[in-house]
Amino acid sequence: MTTTMSPEARLEQRGLTLRAPGPAVGTYVGAVRVGELVFVSGHGPLQDGEYIFKGKLGRELDVAQGKQAAELVLLNLLGTLREELGDLSRVKRVVKLLVLVNSEPEFTDQPAVANGASDLLVEIFGDEVGAHTRSAVGMASLPFGISVEIEAVFAI
Repeated sequence: MTTTMSPEARLEQRGLTLRAPGPAVGTYVGAVRVGELVFVSGHGPLQDGEYIFKGKLGRELDVAQGKQAAELVLLNLLGTLREELGDLSRVKRVVKLLVLVNSEPEFTDQPAVANGASDLLVEIFGDEVGAHTRSAVGMASLPFGISVEIEAVFAI
């Protein structure tokens, strides 16, 4: 899908809004530009100042809830990116996502959970800009008991 609408107009069309990023929870910054790349730190499912979608996939959460968590995490991440760039239209390509999924050892649907973020990126940026490389990895735990953490690289 190629689109002439801006990424932010696409978000608005879906009724989704980006929030200003919260403060870092450690000694790091939310985004770093190196040449034509922007590296965005890991984000979690923060909503209204608290983490939601807490727990492990395959125990407290199912795949559908994991996808919702991944979408929320991506929206938070895009809020940081917009703060860094001023406008999401500056993104020339989504390069890479790393999706960390807090999951039970037997849970093997991390890629399906990651699709919550990947599908939204393609929807708002279009196929040519939004299609990206990705890793979806199961983790024994994540900070604050969150279910999904995502970091990303964008070309500008």
